[in-house]
Amino acid sequence: MKNSSRIAAGVAGAVAGYIATFVLFSLFDFGNRADPITSGLLALFVYSPIGAIAGVVFASWLVTRSGKDASNSGVTRNSLKSLGIVALLCVAAAATYIGVAYMTATPWLNRNGATPLLVFEVRFPAGVAVPTSAQGITIELQTDLNTMPGEVTPAAFYRDGDQPVIAGEVELAFRTSHRQLAVTIQGQPSRIYSIGLSAWAPHTPEFGTWRRLSDGSEIRYRAKWLGKT
Repeated sequence: MKNSSRIAAGVAGAVAGYIATFVLFSLFDFGNRADPITSGLLALFVYSPIGAIAGVVFASWLVTRSGKDASNSGVTRNSLKSLGIVALLCVAAAATYIGVAYMTATPWLNRNGATPLLVFEVRFPAGVAVPTSAQGITIELQTDLNTMPGEVTPAAFYRDGDQPVIAGEVELAFRTSHRQLAVTIQGQPSRIYSIGLSAWAPHTPEFGTWRRLSDGSEIRYRAKWLGKT
């Protein structure tokens, strides 16, 4: 039998040994019944791999005993080669799983902490009527993944000369570079401002430069991560 066929037989023996050991472990209910999770993990990562090694050795012995190299060294050599192939296949499967899991996972911007904020100011042209309270002002962050209502902060409203300025914030829940902020004042057309933050929206302590819309209004903003100054 060719060497490649012997290695393939060893790989098949490893798979058969792993499955057979796990099935036997499950059928005969070995392990601690009071802790089935630990027992299952032991079956998957301890006993079944031992069964896989036994399967490799047995399969290598079967295919090697009738050949020219039927010695113990020949069995050992074929077994090690088969185990190496199995290890590589396991690594490849794990890498594929991690890659798929990463690509399909919800892209939370800060998975294990407080949701970062987009803090903004909008400056309107002179003469535009702007409420002095939150009533009549609607804020919405629009992305390719979600929409998120925002809030204005009336205490932070001010006038820059004869131009009224409103301020507010909205949560940056997801990691995406496609963001825009819709600001709607009752009785006026909605104003849509492009938000030029990177997907990761790193914390910045200061506002960026004013960005002008075609109607003469302007926006500036920064990403705020709680706990950072």
